[in-house]
Amino acid sequence: MPRRRRPPRAGALSELQPLKIAAQIATLQLLYYAAALVLFLFTALVAGTPFGAGLILGWDRVRGDTTQGWVMAFVWILDGGLCMAIAIVALIARSKLVPDFAITIHALHLLITTIYSGSVPRSTMWWLAMAASSGLCIAVGMWGCRYRELQPVFFGGGRILGNNAPPPAAATNNTNTTVSSIEDGDDGGRGAGDEEMVLGRQKGRKDEYEMGEMRR
Repeated sequence: MPRRRRPPRAGALSELQPLKIAAQIATLQLLYYAAALVLFLFTALVAGTPFGAGLILGWDRVRGDTTQGWVMAFVWILDGGLCMAIAIVALIARSKLVPDFAITIHALHLLITTIYSGSVPRSTMWWLAMAASSGLCIAVGMWGCRYRELQPVFFGGGRILGNNAPPPAAATNNTNTTVSSIEDGDDGGRGAGDEEMVLGRQKGRKDEYEMGEMRR
């Protein structure tokens, strides 16, 4: 007898679409360089230094022996660590996928920088900046995605997910009405039982009186 194949998990086909993942990676990579363009352009205008593609795609200016090198390292950490974490939370919104996308973004940046410069980056400051950027992106992104996943979801006027969720007003009213009905029913039953008991005692006394009269 041929072995039956287990049906795929709900949502598995949509979660593992290669084109969807590739589109998400491309979108995040474009946002990465767009944020870098804005940040480095602003830094160059404030510092009064010439702006060029080498500021974004190069690695030789990220150095630890100059103030400009430290500023560029800080800008890379701000771009890849904070800006990309916000983008991942907004586009991906799944904590278990944050490390994969964060590392992929920085790995693609390393590949593009190597192709643009013609050599693998040899600046220790550049590597430290990329490592700090990746770690910050993973930490902030996972925290943001978990915070978003734990937010309550409202459906039909009531909260169905989330901690300390108060019950809907309709359910509370129905519960109170049911409890009140049960209590009223108990009280009515007890009243009817007491009345029957009193009538039984009166009837018994009447029968005893009639039997006494007959004996006389």
